[in-house]
Amino acid sequence: MTNIALVVSDFNKEITSKMEKNAEKTARELNAKIVKKIHVPGSFEIPFAAQILIKKGNIDAVVILGAVTQGDTDHDVVIVNAISKKLLDISLNFNKPIGFGIIGPRVTWQQAQKRAAQYSERAVKTAVEMIKIN
Repeated sequence: MTNIALVVSDFNKEITSKMEKNAEKTARELNAKIVKKIHVPGSFEIPFAAQILIKKGNIDAVVILGAVTQGDTDHDVVIVNAISKKLLDISLNFNKPIGFGIIGPRVTWQQAQKRAAQYSERAVKTAVEMIKIN
């Protein structure tokens, strides 16, 4: 059985809680076991938690879930770019896949809400598929 961990941002919790439930459902369907879950305040904190989890010997992959919506500034673009770069570095440094389930940047709250199921499902499926390569 494939062991995965989840990191879930609690910011925009109305969206990320749906993502979390859908990720759990998708994992069960793929015969993957979620062995650890960490909730973090916002998406910016995801890389820190992902790195802690990815170091664990019983974790085959980490799936990250968050929603970064557009505001009046470029904050959403800056945050998602920083997160994605750091997560790629972590994945390559530890030779373990990270399923990227962050909605954004440049999406409205309504668009993020509509995409929650799609992004979380794809993140879990990608992580499980990439484990096979490793």
